[in-house]
Amino acid sequence: MMRILLFLATNAAVLVVVTVIFNLLGIKSTLDAQGINLDLNSLLLVSAIIGMTGSFISLAMSKWTAKRAMGVQVIGQAQSRDEQWLLDVVSRQARQAGIGMPEVGIFAAPEPNAFATGMDKNHALVAVSTGLLHTMNTDEVEAVIGHEITHVANGDMVTMALMQGVVNTFVYFFASVIGYVVDRAVFKTERGYGPGYYITQMVAQVALGVLASMLVMWYSRRREFRADAGGAKLAGSDKMIAALRSLQRAHEGQALPGQLAAFGINGGGAMKLFMSHPPLEERIAALQNAR
Repeated sequence: MMRILLFLATNAAVLVVVTVIFNLLGIKSTLDAQGINLDLNSLLLVSAIIGMTGSFISLAMSKWTAKRAMGVQVIGQAQSRDEQWLLDVVSRQARQAGIGMPEVGIFAAPEPNAFATGMDKNHALVAVSTGLLHTMNTDEVEAVIGHEITHVANGDMVTMALMQGVVNTFVYFFASVIGYVVDRAVFKTERGYGPGYYITQMVAQVALGVLASMLVMWYSRRREFRADAGGAKLAGSDKMIAALRSLQRAHEGQALPGQLAAFGINGGGAMKLFMSHPPLEERIAALQNAR
């Protein structure tokens, strides 16, 4: 969940900055034939540039952002038996998965949590929370690490960046078309872009972005099942199921705080469309059925 939140937040920030720069420099107006006619080909080109730029800059910054936002302490040289064990598990699973040794870190958080991020599978970061190390046994932690290593091996962050870039492209494209039509039809702007265009475009971007996020979250939920299967392969099916059940027991009957809400224990109905993780009971059932 943390990986997704950091990626989306960075992506959104970059999109805003790039959009403002394009508007201030007049690049969009120039490519769009000075706004006299809506040039859909030029608009699609600009949309792709803006959409992909935001997504891939956020991917390139993912490790840097995660370290600073979460206060991750990267383990260079192990200072304790627990840190050495953690390094050994990540190293062994990385070899099994056929990826380069990731950076390994720990961040302070009472909730059991972990994430992996990075621009490519040979230069990743795997981080676990202090809450995870304190509330789970070594078998369960090993399974969680296997889950994250599988995310790296599957190239999930790159695929997420590609999908987010495509989504950004079409959100910006259709928001611009809506803004153009409203500006011409309602505000009666005859040349260039009036205030109605910019206001409507920004509102449309937010509205379409919410709808588009359902597609991104749908993909995210699918990759969680694949990561669970990979964790079961690396650490053992029983350990992976035990790790998920440990999370389920720890938060049964509770309203989950921020970071853990996406595990979906309490989610349902329409809210499920915006969850990055499937409900734990579905993930456990999928592993049991795969035996």
